[in-house]
Amino acid sequence: MMLRLSHFCAGYGHVPVVRDISLEIGQGPIVALLGANGAGKTTLMRAVSGLATMQGGTIEFAGSDVTGLSSEHRVARGLIQVPQGRHLFGELSVRENLEMGAYLVGGEATDRRMREVFSLFPILRERERQPAAVLSGGEQQMLAVGRALMSGPRCLLMDEPSLGLAPKTFDLILDVIRRINEGGTTVFIAEQNARKVLRVAQYGYVLENGRVVMEGESQTLLTDDRIQRSYLGVAHS
Repeated sequence: MMLRLSHFCAGYGHVPVVRDISLEIGQGPIVALLGANGAGKTTLMRAVSGLATMQGGTIEFAGSDVTGLSSEHRVARGLIQVPQGRHLFGELSVRENLEMGAYLVGGEATDRRMREVFSLFPILRERERQPAAVLSGGEQQMLAVGRALMSGPRCLLMDEPSLGLAPKTFDLILDVIRRINEGGTTVFIAEQNARKVLRVAQYGYVLENGRVVMEGESQTLLTDDRIQRSYLGVAHS
């Protein structure tokens, strides 16, 4: 089991946002976390990363309880997040942003991972000396994903990667996610665009008002009447 949340509760201060969530992600798949704005997806992702306050429950990662670990120690174990909004260092170059992602790595591994990122995103090699702030939204998202890959994730958490992207650019990001996954990295992706994400994911969880209300194989969710009405824009009489 790569990631297990048990009776997981999280929020901000004393205000709960996600409540009593239990879910499991094995080693290897792409798993989708679906929900509308305000459902609690970002809070869940941030709390799993150690960036939001857990108010109850436990987190197990790769067989170990990481509930009390800091975000830095979770990163060191391979639990890496691509945050919503990218959060790049705008004044630093593309290469410098990537190097920031490898601060726990160093040496030949950094050079090897840099080559791998440039192979996945050739445009970043062309832009490597440019400040991150001058990149397009799609290029910035590529850089945010690349920075996460520099840390050598065992499980990659992605929060709303489609935010602000043109459909074709998001398709490119999803294709890269598929390739990353085929290389052995487990991916947990929170996203509103259910149709596209379920086409690359193997399994999905649906959040509403901070609780899991549905889960299942991706193909099952894609054909579920409730999912179609709520997320896919398909009306049924």
